[in-house]
Amino acid sequence: MHLYLFRSCALVNEISGWITRGTRYMDQEQDIQLATEPLMTDQAAMEGPTNPGRRRFNMGALVAITATAIGTSGLGRLARAAEPNPTSDGYRVPAEWEPHQSVLMAYPYDKSYKDQLKPMQDSVINVANAIAQFEPVLMMAMTGNTEVVRKRCGPNVTVIEYPYNDCWTRDTAPVFALSPSGHDMLGRDFIFNGWGNRWSATLDDQLPVGVCATLNVPKSPVNMVFEGGAVITDGQGTLITTEQCLLNPNRNPSMTKTQIETALLRAYNATKMIWLPYGVYGDDGAAATDGHVDLVAAYIEPAHLLLNYPSDPNNPNVPRMAENLAVLQQSTDARGRPFKITKMPVQPTFKVSGLTVENFSYINFYKSNVGIVVPTSSTPADEIALNLFREIFPGRPVVGVDGTILANNGGGVHCITQHIPSVG
Repeated sequence: MHLYLFRSCALVNEISGWITRGTRYMDQEQDIQLATEPLMTDQAAMEGPTNPGRRRFNMGALVAITATAIGTSGLGRLARAAEPNPTSDGYRVPAEWEPHQSVLMAYPYDKSYKDQLKPMQDSVINVANAIAQFEPVLMMAMTGNTEVVRKRCGPNVTVIEYPYNDCWTRDTAPVFALSPSGHDMLGRDFIFNGWGNRWSATLDDQLPVGVCATLNVPKSPVNMVFEGGAVITDGQGTLITTEQCLLNPNRNPSMTKTQIETALLRAYNATKMIWLPYGVYGDDGAAATDGHVDLVAAYIEPAHLLLNYPSDPNNPNVPRMAENLAVLQQSTDARGRPFKITKMPVQPTFKVSGLTVENFSYINFYKSNVGIVVPTSSTPADEIALNLFREIFPGRPVVGVDGTILANNGGGVHCITQHIPSVG
């Protein structure tokens, strides 16, 4: 199967083919029925939540052509609810250090960000342009924003117009998996419910279908609620997650822990899941993700983890990370290897618009084909963190990009990026 390689002219030419490809992949998935109800555009969703510093959504207006594509591609989750979980099809979700062909991002547009909308847009553009030094970036823009976004992006960023709610593509985009030969790719299409039904997320829940059609790859529906930031993998059979997130009843209340684990092991083609007790302090409560693991730990290489572990004994994360560390020290990965743990000793707190931000994490970085893009906090802790990244990734450029606004709104660099693996 030949994939589009995200060169600007190629993708621009392909936009007109979205409807055709969306319909073709609908034909390939015989178990999916056409949706019978229109996309939701309720006033509450359009206005979005009013609290500052939170992940928000705006249903917005849809692009006519992509709305038509969605209408003919069978995206409704009511119809999708009957779809089975994937069986062992052999497709494996690769580790993030394996080669990428591109990274998927989305430009925020929701006016409910209020005075933080422009800083959020600036943050996303800065991250995109930093990553684009090392690999191609595919940036989604909402209706009417395409030219504005294109002018702000560098030459290695391709901008396409597509309907979505917000910019957190790690959680909303497909989780991409490779065939055993590495020559084919598909997208795992999980259900997205706005981090436990906190926010309206109709368009983001439907995003995997359109993304897979755009990339000309089939999708594989997975009948469970899940966000990509809730799991990290070594691509060699091991998954790591947090109980705080995946066992929260606002995700899959009818599924047991064993059922959740089984479904994810199948979807990732993995054999072992390690359950950490906690996410970071500040990533729980009414306006967070309930403890995503991508703020807690990240793979450096097989059996080597970078763990958020502040050296300040007064940091509220210390007891949480101590319990997480104990689990890791008592565990081995899917191949029986004990874990090497490198501790990230700093986790700064700071204020944005008068509010204290406590969920910032250097762990939420992006590992590109060449360089490492790290969120920074404009505090003295940045130099400590960046030097540590230089030590653990010797010979690779380490680029810091301000992550204060992203953290104040619920995430970081990793949260706004979804890598697309190379094939062939």
